[in-house]
Amino acid sequence: MTRLVRSVISQHARQPVRISVLCATVVLMVAARPADAAPRQSPSAKTQNSKSQKITNPLNDLLDEARRAIDANNFEAAIAPLQKVIADQPDYAYAHFQLAYVFTALKKTGEARAEYERTVAIDPKMSEAYLNLGILLLDKDPAAAVPPLRKAVELLPSQSRPRLLLGVAQERSGDSKAAAETLEGVVHLDPHDDQALLHLANLYLAANRPADAEPKFRVLLELKPNDPSALFGLAKSLDAQKKPEAAEAFRAYLAAQPGDAAVRTRVIRTLMDDQQYDAALAELDRSDAGHPPTLDSLKLRADIQIAQKKWDPAAITLRQAAALAPGDAELRGGLGRVLLQKRDFSAAEKELKAAIQIDGKNIVYWKDLSSTYYLSKNYPATLAILDEIAKTESPNAVTWFIRALCYDSLNQPKPALEAYQKFLDMDQNKNPDQVWQATERSKVLKRMLEKR
Repeated sequence: MTRLVRSVISQHARQPVRISVLCATVVLMVAARPADAAPRQSPSAKTQNSKSQKITNPLNDLLDEARRAIDANNFEAAIAPLQKVIADQPDYAYAHFQLAYVFTALKKTGEARAEYERTVAIDPKMSEAYLNLGILLLDKDPAAAVPPLRKAVELLPSQSRPRLLLGVAQERSGDSKAAAETLEGVVHLDPHDDQALLHLANLYLAANRPADAEPKFRVLLELKPNDPSALFGLAKSLDAQKKPEAAEAFRAYLAAQPGDAAVRTRVIRTLMDDQQYDAALAELDRSDAGHPPTLDSLKLRADIQIAQKKWDPAAITLRQAAALAPGDAELRGGLGRVLLQKRDFSAAEKELKAAIQIDGKNIVYWKDLSSTYYLSKNYPATLAILDEIAKTESPNAVTWFIRALCYDSLNQPKPALEAYQKFLDMDQNKNPDQVWQATERSKVLKRMLEKR
């Protein structure tokens, strides 16, 4: 079970910016000049002249009309007046910027990109245009978003938002190292920027740097104590470092997000690995509270009960699970093995045969069935199953010992002696008790055969 929490830049951070200070009526000097007047001045010069002289210009009305439409979110209505301004003043950066903003709101990405690019070509110092262009490209083409966002950072060195967006663009375009450096810069500018902290911490997790991620998550939790993403990230970073407090951190996350079944399962598995079976069952009970147990929760409960060697409850749980999924070979085989432990050989045989019918290639079910037959003293059936297993894998020393015992019990001295000898040849005294038994029994069988 795995789960990766991806940091999300807030909707506010993604919103394109507007130059509100320029939304007031702008006085254009050119319209007051005759047709044979001198060449048009730059937009910056016009703005400076407007401070000392204000001449009525019909283009101001168009800008006001566009501004009112934008303020009312009637973006379609803003296009025509802005295009008229641009037709008269093609080098007027602000009009291009406003038109780009309108196209952005209308989700006309291609037109918006073109207008932002025209804006910065006219006015290379307009930081808002670079920022909006980067935001526009961030999702669909993060690599293309990097240059304008880097320029926005250059023009706005004291602001954290452009750096945050640049870091996201770098990470999405595959430059994790640069992204980490940029996001560290955000945190340096604003240690309380929770979005930057979360994104940076998750970036470190993805880069297999949990020791670097942990302190970022801890700082974030100081700012937002019950934030589920931070709680989960801290738990993951601790788990990746194999720190014992990981289980408690996961439980803290579950207190905030009790419906996360995948994480609760992970906590239960962690408790089982630590042999804290009662705590694992308590977590499972909390998960199952208020609704019927699911197939997965029944399997998990059976695993805990089997680990505790509580065969009776395990058998009950597995029967419940098998009723939900009668075609699940693993469940039928597991139930057969539990019944074998209970020495309920008849019931074990039934379940193991059902498992083999569903998945006859799983050698484990065949071996458990052979054990069931042997322990119930059905030696012919044991030998028959061992023959089936031998078609898939060669018998090992233990298998030859079982064969020998079966032949011996059936009063077949010759194959019994041969099986004991193969066991002795293969075992190399790894199982001294069985070696002694096989050696002594072989002596008896040899004498029996010599008398015949």
